[in-house]
Amino acid sequence: MGDGQRSGAGSGGPEGAPSGPSGLMDVLGVAAVLLEADGRIDMWSPQAEELFGYRASEAVGEYAAPLLLHPQHRDLAVGLFSEVLRTGRGWAGAFPVRHKDGSTRLVEFRSMRLTDSVGDVYALGLAADRLTLGRVERDVALSTRLVSQSPIGLAVLDVGLRYVAVNPALARIHGVSEEDHLGRRFRDVMPPGQFATAEVGMRQVLESGTPIVDRYTVGRTRADPDHDHAWSVSFFRLEDSSGRVLGVANSVVDVTDRHRASLEVEHARRRLALIADGSARIGTTLEVEQTARELADVMVPGLADMVAVDVLDAMLHDGTPEADTGSMLFRALAVKTAYPTEAVRAIVPPGRVTAYHADHPAAHCIRTRRPLLIRHVDNPGLARISTGPDAAKLLASAGVHTDMAVPLIARGQILGVVGLARARDPRPFDDDDLALAGELASRAAVCIDNARLHQRIRGAAETLQRSLLPELPPHHPHLELAARYRPALTFSEVGGDWYDVILLDGDRTALVVGDVMGSGIPAAATMGRLRTATSTLAGLGLDPAQILDHLDRITQGLDPYIATCVCAVYDASTGSCCIATAGHMPPVVARADGPPDLLDLPTGTPLGVGAGPFSSTAFDLGPGDRLVLYSDGLVETRDQPIDERLDRLRGLLAQPDPTVDETCDRLLHELRHPGDHDDVALLIARVRPEPLPRRLS
Repeated sequence: MGDGQRSGAGSGGPEGAPSGPSGLMDVLGVAAVLLEADGRIDMWSPQAEELFGYRASEAVGEYAAPLLLHPQHRDLAVGLFSEVLRTGRGWAGAFPVRHKDGSTRLVEFRSMRLTDSVGDVYALGLAADRLTLGRVERDVALSTRLVSQSPIGLAVLDVGLRYVAVNPALARIHGVSEEDHLGRRFRDVMPPGQFATAEVGMRQVLESGTPIVDRYTVGRTRADPDHDHAWSVSFFRLEDSSGRVLGVANSVVDVTDRHRASLEVEHARRRLALIADGSARIGTTLEVEQTARELADVMVPGLADMVAVDVLDAMLHDGTPEADTGSMLFRALAVKTAYPTEAVRAIVPPGRVTAYHADHPAAHCIRTRRPLLIRHVDNPGLARISTGPDAAKLLASAGVHTDMAVPLIARGQILGVVGLARARDPRPFDDDDLALAGELASRAAVCIDNARLHQRIRGAAETLQRSLLPELPPHHPHLELAARYRPALTFSEVGGDWYDVILLDGDRTALVVGDVMGSGIPAAATMGRLRTATSTLAGLGLDPAQILDHLDRITQGLDPYIATCVCAVYDASTGSCCIATAGHMPPVVARADGPPDLLDLPTGTPLGVGAGPFSSTAFDLGPGDRLVLYSDGLVETRDQPIDERLDRLRGLLAQPDPTVDETCDRLLHELRHPGDHDDVALLIARVRPEPLPRRLS
C-alpha cells in the first residue's frame, strides 16, 4: 500500500494529513470568495483564480461587482448581496460572471453571511462552473438510476465485508430489504454455509486487488428457499484516488434460466449416452441371464441406485404366461446396486422364483402392460413395492424414496418387468427417467426374447443331434472305445459334428468323425443322413477312400451343405488300420511305447465339393496304441495358431490315463474354453493287449 492508504488505515498520523485530490469538491473545483460588507474582496482562494482568471493580488481589496460583473448585471447582484447581509438567509443560483479574458461564464453560487468575533459581517461566496456542475449532476443522477433500476444486483461492502450500499435488484435476489443489508456483514445476510466460497473470494480480492469475474454460484436465498438458483458473481476492489482501499464491489447476475437450460442439455446428453451405451452393451450374447445382467449394468448407476430384472417363469419354458395374473410366477434374472446396501436383501435374488402380490408394481405392469412411476414413496408405498414387512423395513432403512417399474415387451408379448429405485440419489424419478428406462427395457426385451427363442431352437437341435449319435458298443472285443460330443456355448447354435463306431464282418471296425459345416436343426438333420449313409457304405466292405467318394456325391445332393470327415477301418486280425480324410483335422496316433504323432495323410477336399478322388493310407496299430479322431472344435480357437494347439493336443496325449474315458474328459477340460464357439466330436480307440471273450448276446 502507499502512504495514503496507511494514513487512512489507522497508522497514527493526523486524520487531515495532506493527500492527493479526492472527493466531489475537487472534481467541481469549488472557489471560495470572502466579501466585506461594502463589497470589497477580502479573501480569494486558488480555485477562484482558476475559475475567474484573476490572481489573488489582482482581486483582494477590489470591489467584486465591477471586477466580476457586466454593468447590466451589477444592480441585481448588489441587491442580492445586500439581502444576504441584511437577513442572513443564504442565496443559491446561477449568475453570469465576466472572466478576466473578457468571456462570460455561467457560475453556480452559494452565498451565506458570516459574523466574526467583534460582530462584523461578511459574505462568503462558494462558486463552481455551471457546466462542470451540470455534468456532475447528470453523472450522479444517471449513476443513481443505473444502480437503482439495474436488473443486476449491485452492492458495496467495506473492508470488514459489511454492506455499505445495496441496490433493489440485489435486495430482491437475497430476499432481504436494502435497509436490512446496511451495516450487516455478508455472512449475516446470506444463508450460513452456502456462500462461504463467495466470502473467501471477496477477501482475496481485498488483499490482492485482482478482480474475480463471472464466478458461477448455485444456492438458495431467502427469496426462494425451496429451489436452487444460479448466479454469475463478480468482485472488484474499490479504492479512492489516493489508492486507499475502501472495500469491495459485488455484482450479481441471475443466470438461473441458463443454468437450468444447461442442466437440461446435460441431462439430454446423458440420456443419449446411456441409450448409446445400452445399444452397445445389451444383447452381446444369446443368453437370457446375461442379457438381463447387461441391462442392469447399464441402468446402474446411470439411471438408478438399484435395479431388479424379473421375467415370467413360464416364458422361459413354454412361452405361455399363466392365465391368472394375480398368481404369476416371476424368476429373478439380475439384481444390481450402485453401492453396498442392506436393501439388496429385500430384493428377490437371481435364480429364485417368486409370486408378487397383486398390488406389487411387477404384477401391475404384467396386468396393465404399462409402466408404473411412484415419484415419492411413503410408508404405504414401501409396503406396496416390497415382498413383505421385513423387506419394507430394509428399503426404508436404506432410504428408498422413489420407484418405478417398466414392462419387458417384445413382439407384442410381455416377458417380464424391470424394477428401479433410488435411495442415495435425492432426485425423484420423473417422466424423462421413465421414458429412458422404457427405451432401454424395450431393447433388452427384444434381446431377451431373441435369446429365449434361440435357446428353445438350440435345445431342439441339440436334442436331435444327440438322438442321432450312436451308443458305443459296450464290450468291443479288440478296442477300448470312448467318445464325447460337446455342443457349442449357449449363445452359439448347435452344429453338425458327429462320431460313429460301426462293427463290420471279420473283426473289422469302422471309426468315423465328421463335421457338417452349418448349425441348427438343418445341420443336425444333414449329419444324421451322412451318418446313416456312412454306416451303410461301410457295411458293404468298401475301404475308407471309397466310402468318402460315395459320401462326396451324396453331400453334393444336400446343397448348400458341405462336410469334413475322417474314416478309418481297423482290422483286428491283422492289426492294420486303413484311413482316409476329406478336409478334416489330422488324426493322432499315440503309440504305447512312443510319443504321439499326427498322421501325415492326404488331406482331401471336404465332402460336397466334388473334387475327389480320395486316398487311403494304411498303418499298423499294436497293443496299447491309441487312435484319436476329433473335429476342429477341439483345437481351433480365434486367438491361437493351429500349430500351437495341435502341439498342445500331442503333449496332453503323451500323458497316459488308466482309461480312454479319462483321456476324453481330460482333453475336453484342458482344450475347451468358455469362449469356444464350435461343437466338438471326439473318438478315441485303444487296442486291447488281449481280446475280450465274445459274449453270447
